[in-house]
Amino acid sequence: MSMDQPARINFFKGHPSFRLLPNEEIVEATRQLLTSETRDYDDDTRNRHPLTYGPDEGALWVRQQICDFNNRLFGSDSKPEFLNLSSGSSYGCLSVLLHTTLPHTNFTRQAFIISPTYFLINDCFIDAGFGSKLTAIDEEGEDSINFEQLLSKLRHFEELYGNSNGDVSIIQNPNKPTKKVYKYVMYCVPTFANPSGKSYSLETRTKLIEIARRYDMLIICDDVYDLLDYSTDVHEWPRPQKRLVHIDRATAPDDNEFGNTISNATFSKIIAPGLRFGYHETINDKLAAQLSRGGANVSGGTPSQLNSMIVGTILQNGSMERILGKLRETYKTRSVAMWDSLQKHMPKDTHISSPKGGYFVWVTLPPGYDAKKIGKKLKDEHGVILANGSDFEVIGDERGWGDRSVRLSISFLETPDIIEGCELWGKVCKEMAPSS
Repeated sequence: MSMDQPARINFFKGHPSFRLLPNEEIVEATRQLLTSETRDYDDDTRNRHPLTYGPDEGALWVRQQICDFNNRLFGSDSKPEFLNLSSGSSYGCLSVLLHTTLPHTNFTRQAFIISPTYFLINDCFIDAGFGSKLTAIDEEGEDSINFEQLLSKLRHFEELYGNSNGDVSIIQNPNKPTKKVYKYVMYCVPTFANPSGKSYSLETRTKLIEIARRYDMLIICDDVYDLLDYSTDVHEWPRPQKRLVHIDRATAPDDNEFGNTISNATFSKIIAPGLRFGYHETINDKLAAQLSRGGANVSGGTPSQLNSMIVGTILQNGSMERILGKLRETYKTRSVAMWDSLQKHMPKDTHISSPKGGYFVWVTLPPGYDAKKIGKKLKDEHGVILANGSDFEVIGDERGWGDRSVRLSISFLETPDIIEGCELWGKVCKEMAPSS
């Protein structure tokens, strides 16, 4: 089922309500950026004019603004040379896979994806050649993953491939520096995950990095929801957990030149998705530079030159605090309404993830309930769409999430619709309750 399918109440949509989009702030930032005939960096090859081809890695002043922003919130030590600007996390993920992995010759042996997963990420991995190389790794508890399962799978593939390494020459340009290509790759959403809403503990993050170093694995972290924290005062700046890349940087041994993590971040969730602007952050300048040297960047420059500078201006002129504060305040109100409504209307023993941040609540009905049949009846009779758990499987390594689980989004629906939709869902669950 498509998230864009017409419905009276659509819990599938994972983007902001139109009223939350910061039209005025974007117009003002664009005016500030373009009104002047010239800017002092127009002829600086590290930045360039907003409306021309940008430098491969993205404008230096924009990368500096992002670093200042991140360092303030995460207490990190990010530097502009550690960043490569991108056109959002989805394009960013595919770009990372194209420039750091090689499944076609078995050099990159397998991809591990945390399950349940973001419902469209499978396509990125398949496009990059991982169609028969996807392995699901389960979440465990509220803040971890199944490490025993991950290690067992890694040992299996180590034994399967032995000491053989596939050829990497097919993606090496002899006139450029040799690319770092990883033997394994993992995809995860470490904070307020899509779809489960869970966040990894510091212990989990640290252990993941240790395993990645041991097995030459790259961890691609979709760091897209971590500033949408509702558990703290929404009228103050959030204080998010350190990202994996920050931990990796702080603890990397001297002989680890490229690191084992990439923060695949975006401004889609905290400003507006239509900007299509994000960035990769790595532990130093080596992997960021490798990503910036891809053929598309070298040909056309950074993929979002104008929009990156609009975002840079928003960070620079202080309107980011107002935009983020409005989102957090609105989403917190909606998350409380959803939690209260689900607690009131859903069957006894329904498991509901606690909405502490991000967009999503993951709900698992008690044994005996059929989430797919209930969802169909809810849509057909009441015009309410749910995102069934089957949409969040890792292709080829399914877990049966669609039998009893559902993802709900707070990002698009207004509070009255959330309350009504949860009440109607509870009503249909009661009508279709399993016979005792």
